[in-house]
Amino acid sequence: MNDTSAPTIVQQLSRYVSALRYEDLPQDVVRQAKRLIVDTVGCALGGFHSEPARIARDIAATVSSAQPARLLVSGEATSPDLAAFANGVAIRYLDFNDGYTSTGESGHPSDSFAAVLAAGELHRASGRDAILATVIAYEVFCRVCDARDLKPLGFDHTTVGGLASAAAAARLFRLEPARIEQALNLHVAANVALYQTRIGNVSMWKGCAYANASRNAVFATMLAARGMSGPSPVYEGIGGYFKAVTRGAFSLPEMGGAQHPFRIMECSIKRFPLGQYSQTVAEAALQLRERIADPARIESVHVATVSTAIRLMADDPDKWEPQTRESADHSMPYTVAIALLHGEIGEEHFADRFLFDPAVRALTRKVTVSESDEANRRMPIAMLCEMTIRLRGGETLRAEVEYHRGHHRNPMSDAEVERKFRRLSQPVLATPGCDRLLARLWTLDEAADLGEVIRLTCPDASRGAA
Repeated sequence: MNDTSAPTIVQQLSRYVSALRYEDLPQDVVRQAKRLIVDTVGCALGGFHSEPARIARDIAATVSSAQPARLLVSGEATSPDLAAFANGVAIRYLDFNDGYTSTGESGHPSDSFAAVLAAGELHRASGRDAILATVIAYEVFCRVCDARDLKPLGFDHTTVGGLASAAAAARLFRLEPARIEQALNLHVAANVALYQTRIGNVSMWKGCAYANASRNAVFATMLAARGMSGPSPVYEGIGGYFKAVTRGAFSLPEMGGAQHPFRIMECSIKRFPLGQYSQTVAEAALQLRERIADPARIESVHVATVSTAIRLMADDPDKWEPQTRESADHSMPYTVAIALLHGEIGEEHFADRFLFDPAVRALTRKVTVSESDEANRRMPIAMLCEMTIRLRGGETLRAEVEYHRGHHRNPMSDAEVERKFRRLSQPVLATPGCDRLLARLWTLDEAADLGEVIRLTCPDASRGAA
């Protein structure tokens, strides 16, 4: 029997969300939040012209609102929930935004920034408000991910991501704790996502799933703000999350604050636009490519790495014959082939001319993978990759990468983060506009209105800015 005197999961989260203050954040946490926001906005600019982002904007354009929020780059006004969806799709499309790994679930907490933008603009949040809400989203996402791995149970990490987005939105809506509880109840009860989103022949929805969770989180928060109540106890009840999703109870770990570190400090920035479990694989392949004069000499490539990486990125025939961009950026063999043939891995390498290139397909079929006990032992901190390439004539080359560039134990410099941002922003912002947007993001803690960030992503507004 449940101890009815103990606070529920939702009550614990609500109290944490309502109690944390910007002044509670150490300076290194604020700096990390700004770095990750820079990276996230850059990813959104890079994903703006994608087909899923266009579809999302088309849907958003059909709706007007008395309390609107705007879309990045286009500046179009729509309802806050659809703004969160459209901006979230752009953030996620390239699979280039940051990641978090744990012994439980893993995922991309920066996706919740779409909810921060929508709720923050609606309520005229300051830059400090946005940073605080971002840290809250990361903390909720990472701590709940730590509690249980959802993939073997058939559920997607966006099931946790929506909870994080609801927590951030509720804080920006300035809800009292009792209504924060209802926002979380409403979201959790109605939004459980399937892991099928990320396996097999991966579809466009892979880049939309967390955006949809953020859309639903903002909508749940709007309902709670108006007095709507949700099912409770949504985790512990006889028909709740513990029974239906995790199939067992879990306890929340201590959350970040005065006595405990913030999990945002353990999130990593991606060097390559592909799944986070292939980052070390790509880096190892590029190291070996420098030692190979002619890739045609490659006879075989073997990758030994963590079991999770294999399950996500080398677990079925689609990973050796990807038919979609989404399958390719979640394909370890394809990643290896591109790196070895082209000496780099960029957004352009997932276009059809590479995806269906016979040379890429042929080299992909030469890749084999196996689980490494040593790599599994070093998880979740490291994602060790040991790569062995055999060349014609019998020469064997080896490389080992434990922490990719951008991993929180091998972090990018601010200059590297900025270079990534500038490259991603080029399709939508000229250099002067990019300069102004970056200057505001690096000084976000000084901004009076988060809406300025959205305005500065719009090319016309950016050209006219002082």
